[in-house]
Amino acid sequence: MSDKPLSRALILLMAIATGLAVASNYYAQPLLHTLAGQFGLSTAVAGSIVITAQLSYGAGLFLLVPLGDLFEQRRLVVSMTLLSATGLVLSAFAVNLPMLLLGTAMTGLFSVVAQVLVPMAAGLASAQTRGRVVGTLMSGLLLGILLARTAAGLASSAGDWRAIYLLAAALLVICALCLARALPPRRVHAGLRYPALLGSVLRLFVEEPVLRVRAFLGLLSFCLFGLFWTPLAFLLAAPPYGYTDGVIGLFGLAGAVGALAASAAGRLADKGQGEIATTLGLIALLATWLPLAFAGQSLAALLLGVLVLDLAVQLVHVSNQNAIYALRPDARNRLNAGYMTCYFIGGALGSTLAAQLYQPYGWTGIVTAGSAISLLALLTWAVAKRRLARKAVHPASA
Repeated sequence: MSDKPLSRALILLMAIATGLAVASNYYAQPLLHTLAGQFGLSTAVAGSIVITAQLSYGAGLFLLVPLGDLFEQRRLVVSMTLLSATGLVLSAFAVNLPMLLLGTAMTGLFSVVAQVLVPMAAGLASAQTRGRVVGTLMSGLLLGILLARTAAGLASSAGDWRAIYLLAAALLVICALCLARALPPRRVHAGLRYPALLGSVLRLFVEEPVLRVRAFLGLLSFCLFGLFWTPLAFLLAAPPYGYTDGVIGLFGLAGAVGALAASAAGRLADKGQGEIATTLGLIALLATWLPLAFAGQSLAALLLGVLVLDLAVQLVHVSNQNAIYALRPDARNRLNAGYMTCYFIGGALGSTLAAQLYQPYGWTGIVTAGSAISLLALLTWAVAKRRLARKAVHPASA
């Protein structure tokens, strides 16, 4: 392990790499109606592209991220980044839906490199700055998710939808080369073989109640994220809006303001106020569905809903991550793997639910489901806080 300090330049590079890696899963979202026309797909079948990205990412989180506690992390990060770029190239040259799904799955599987970089940064940072560093990388992650939509929409309007995949692949290759030069060599060996390493991820859920609670909250919050963003392209392409791919992609810019919440949540965690960030985020998640109920008729209501939703998701997510990283410093990759697997299962569930609800029930079905899931998340947190506080005071009887 290197003692090289985590400089601002290195933090910025890792944040950019995190954003570019995770962005690879979201280029398709503003293009869904275009891809549906290109390959002759229904709304539900087109939604399978997003679902494939989420499920493959979830598989990578469980199967690949724990390798950060087994192999040298710099080499692992560079290799996974290059493999993710290969998947993007495959998608760019897709001539049918199966080929596109294969490229999407490969990209999703290896773009979990973002979730190797986050605990790596947490391990390199000092205890006093860990929350801020994690918040900075999570800002990069959210910007990657949201600006991917903007970039994809603009590229599609300017030329062909395939262009964004080729551009993104080139950027990932450049990023891999920069990471190979800038990252310090780092190895945290768990002392376990791979099957036991995966088993230890599941065991952490049994042993750590905080992980169980935070993983469930992460699942619900990212479920809401997928529930909203997956059908948005169809809403905005239809009357009364009738927007093009380029205009639809610009809505990612509105959501990008939520990236500011990641840094704020990190600073609250550094001050020991992570639970406050969680509570505020969950209340905001429930409140956001009020303006979103009018999103089909009011552009102002839609923009307000986008801002609040993405800000709230980040408040919950970053406070969740800081809480689990504090549990066992020697198992951060496995803790992150367990948490993020649940997180992206939630995203896949949200995308699946949106694909099934939107065609028969329209935007009303999305808002109703979102409100119910947000209420469930808030009630879960209220009950969990009380139980965890009681266990802290009376550990033997809890």
